[in-house]
Amino acid sequence: MKQTLTIVCQLNPTPEQAQKLDKTLVAFAEACNYVNETVNPKIKNKNRIQAETYKEIRSRFGLSANLAVRACARVAANRKVGKPVKSFKSTSADYDARIFSYREKDQSASLTTIWFSVTTRSVN
Repeated sequence: MKQTLTIVCQLNPTPEQAQKLDKTLVAFAEACNYVNETVNPKIKNKNRIQAETYKEIRSRFGLSANLAVRACARVAANRKVGKPVKSFKSTSADYDARIFSYREKDQSASLTTIWFSVTTRSVN
């Protein structure tokens, strides 16, 4: 059985880090909206969506490779639910172990943004 661990924490970024995170959330949402608008709505397979849009997402929105893949996966997952959204908002992005890390030792997290990796301390 696969075990999934979830960490819930509040980030305490500097103003510069917060700005980069906000820009990443906007770019991620815009990428999701681009995918949702340009790929045939009947296509729900994340690999097929990725094949059609990956290069354009990377160049147009400045997302890292993994964030581009996660945007395609979010659209695909959303299309599989009963009533898909028409527009994605810049309130969240999908992170996995390749673009997010948490260090318990110093209570810090590292997240990939559109420009480079940002490290910030978390507050419990």
